[in-house]
Amino acid sequence: MERLPVQSSNIRSVGHDFQRNALEVEFSNGRVYEYGNVNVDEAAALLRAKSVGSHFANIIKPVKPATLIFNGPRP
Repeated sequence: MERLPVQSSNIRSVGHDFQRNALEVEFSNGRVYEYGNVNVDEAAALLRAKSVGSHFANIIKPVKPATLIFNGPRP
């Protein structure tokens, strides 16, 4: 899934797969999580938010199931 860079101190990039309703979030530490049951409107709202990090922390993270898909940079 292609991710777009975002302006955030905690989030590096965000991508959405509308067919699977999945959101990928790459954090500044290199970890990538997939969040399920995120529809296209929710993903668009995240990208439009004044603060992507706050929107994510308050709206998506508390209610969407997460799976770690990459655990950060490898040595």
